[in-house]
Amino acid sequence: MARIIESKKSCTVNPLKMSQPLGSSYAFLGMDACMPVMHGSQGCTSFGLVLLVRHFREAIPLQTTAMNEVTTILGGYENIEKAVLNIHKRANPRLIGICSTGLTETKGDDVDGFLRLIREKHPELDSMAIVYVSTPDYAGAFQDGYAKTVTALVQELATPTDVRLANVVNVLPGSHLTPGDIEELREIIEAFDLMPVFLPDHSGSLDGHIPNEFTPTTLGGTPIEAVRNLGNARATLAIGEQMRSAAIEIEMRTGVPYHLFDRLLGLEASDRLIQTLSRIAGVAVPHKCRRQRSQLIDAMMDAHFMIGGKKIAIGAEPDMLYGVGQFLHEMGAQLVACVTTTHSPVLERLNCDEVMIGDLEDLEQRATDCDLLVTHAHGRQAAGRLGIPLHRVGIPCFDRLGNAHDVSVGYRGTRNVAFQIGNIFLAHGHAHRPDEWPLPAASLAAASLGSEATACESGGCACEAA
Repeated sequence: MARIIESKKSCTVNPLKMSQPLGSSYAFLGMDACMPVMHGSQGCTSFGLVLLVRHFREAIPLQTTAMNEVTTILGGYENIEKAVLNIHKRANPRLIGICSTGLTETKGDDVDGFLRLIREKHPELDSMAIVYVSTPDYAGAFQDGYAKTVTALVQELATPTDVRLANVVNVLPGSHLTPGDIEELREIIEAFDLMPVFLPDHSGSLDGHIPNEFTPTTLGGTPIEAVRNLGNARATLAIGEQMRSAAIEIEMRTGVPYHLFDRLLGLEASDRLIQTLSRIAGVAVPHKCRRQRSQLIDAMMDAHFMIGGKKIAIGAEPDMLYGVGQFLHEMGAQLVACVTTTHSPVLERLNCDEVMIGDLEDLEQRATDCDLLVTHAHGRQAAGRLGIPLHRVGIPCFDRLGNAHDVSVGYRGTRNVAFQIGNIFLAHGHAHRPDEWPLPAASLAAASLGSEATACESGGCACEAA
């Protein structure tokens, strides 16, 4: 069991954490025909907008109430009213998602009261849903804001029903899952003749497609009607501890039972998902899934030669830290340094000595003797100073293409991660030039034929000694 400690520094030096409003906005981006709005200054929204655009390389719809010094003191009612009316007139979304910021939370704006007054004054807004979430950025982190928003969507939109559809399951993907992960989950669930309803669904809105026509709102994602009909499902699958509250809310409001998966990265975790789907559907595991499981076992046997015994430093949101960390531990790696952004029950179950709630500077200081750094793109300078490779996970990752399509869930996703990290060690930690020693005779022969770099058993690779 890991011990949880907090950094006692007076300030954050190299931020690892992203704010609650950004996580909330990201959740709203998984809704169809939605316009997320940050209730705060223009700078807050601009920062989040740039970060998401750089990561996904897509147009991101995100608006602001544009609070200034005067409106912050006097209250933001007029700013919210103008923002809602302008968005309704120009973009005509089905849903406006409003998330607060530290500025307006410190002032103490009664946004719920504001919205009641606005609806009374403007009946033309009756056809449009408005969901408000309190997400001060001086507390919590990205996944906290995301989780609060999913829970708020359930509270505001889901309706109780006595109708149950035997082949429908709700799926609550955590913020650590990519659009590619959601698409992979859809294929896995549909293999059992089940129909998944994702909340939110970034695989439809942030999967990198080019629409036939421009729309100022999100294009794709979970329709409002699907959220209202969450009670029709047979079960709810919650992916990540952060989704527990939303899953409980669905069960309380509609009676649909839930199954919580703390991770879907790893053999045992994937087995549990497949077994659960088999029980829900009442069918045998498809041959395709059995084949993928066999391929994963072979991939893990191949990759453990490179990963086993390596010292790893990880900095990520709690659910992602737990998923990646536990998988690397199962592959034989040592979790030497683990830094996260916020509290979560899963942290104590991580197979390491301690987990620090801190920043990238804390991670760098603890990773001096490590072989690999695992964090988002802001860790690239730390990896360079430490002289070790960087495996990028999470948001933001602005120096690589295809972030939306990375897959790390289920058998195929786990196989991808095993190969990615194994190849990093092959490229950085196991390559030997022909003039280096020791080298097996077979490798020397290959080197004499012009091989630029060969792998040796002494570094832990899978090749046999001569």
